[in-house]
Amino acid sequence: MSNIAYLSLGSNMGDRVGFLQAAVQALHHAGGIDVKQVSSIYETDPVGYVDQAQFLNIAIKITTDLDPFVLLDHCLQVEEELGRVREFRWGPRVIDVDVLLYNDEVIESERLRVPHPRMEERSFVLIPLLEIHADLVDPSTHRPYSTILSSLTDKESVRKWKEVQDVHEFL
Repeated sequence: MSNIAYLSLGSNMGDRVGFLQAAVQALHHAGGIDVKQVSSIYETDPVGYVDQAQFLNIAIKITTDLDPFVLLDHCLQVEEELGRVREFRWGPRVIDVDVLLYNDEVIESERLRVPHPRMEERSFVLIPLLEIHADLVDPSTHRPYSTILSSLTDKESVRKWKEVQDVHEFL
């Protein structure tokens, strides 16, 4: 498995932890994906549409043989299998799986943008991501994500909810 990717997962409906675990397991067993690391679970305030329950968010590091578009297809398939319904932008969801980074590539297409276009604005993405790899750098701007995070003002809306010691807690 020659490619390294980072994904962000979130849930704010039903059994939030159960949906995160089910998504990580589904990705790990999809074929061509090996989950290497899982961040702690963070509880976060909703962004965009704020009249909804709080989210649980994690970041995961994977290795994969899949190209980034097939990886995206797997992420969308996991969302669908777990019952995600897209009613409106930033609305509640049982699961959300986003491709944040894929190697050091910059991808700009209608289907996929890597690095994820809004991750630099979101502490709920950067805090779990930097927990599993503190030295990550934006492949398009070459700025360290730790520097980007330090300038964000919403860090207090992201609270560690449960420490994850080992990836096998999710597999």
